[in-house]
Amino acid sequence: MAKYNEAKCRLCRREGSKLMLKGDRCHTDKCAFDRRPYAPGQHGRTRKKVSDYALQLREKQKVRRIYGVLETQFRNYFIKADMAKGITGHNLLANLERRLDSVIYRLGFAGSRQQARQFVRHGLFTLNGHKVTIPSLLVRVGDIVEVPEKKRKVAVLAEVPQLIARRGIPGWLEVDGTAFRGVVKALPQREDIQTPINEDLIVELYSK
Repeated sequence: MAKYNEAKCRLCRREGSKLMLKGDRCHTDKCAFDRRPYAPGQHGRTRKKVSDYALQLREKQKVRRIYGVLETQFRNYFIKADMAKGITGHNLLANLERRLDSVIYRLGFAGSRQQARQFVRHGLFTLNGHKVTIPSLLVRVGDIVEVPEKKRKVAVLAEVPQLIARRGIPGWLEVDGTAFRGVVKALPQREDIQTPINEDLIVELYSK
């Protein structure tokens, strides 16, 4: 599977906003976007006239990078969202939020979505009592995400209570930090997604 191996802070600078690719580090003075809030490269500081297409493309790339999905995956999410009932842009974001790695991140069990993906691939979590290793699985209402007791001694999980307290939990999820257990209470709605995203630009891009 393709994987981005370059500096992640370059992606935030390229998109002109914090994508939270390094978790809580993005809130510290070490954040490269705060120190250099312009695009990387020799001409990063140069102001350029931006076309409508460029705005749409950059918004699509930003969302792809936030959720860590490849181009073909993202297009498939859009097709599925377009075929479903409701507003296409809202459906798209809801499906991305329902990814298992995103849910684990939202529950506070990981510092970033990338870390959540790594945890899932290493078999750290169970879904409804069954071991899962596929980060792209879409959760459903009533699903239970949990860390088995024998795996709760992993050092990085010691930060879970602090992450939950600092980040907060969206209303469509419920979490028990001491039991390392999360429950999907409902499907995510647009108002539950606080990340600054203009999904209409993405719909316009794919509708051409």
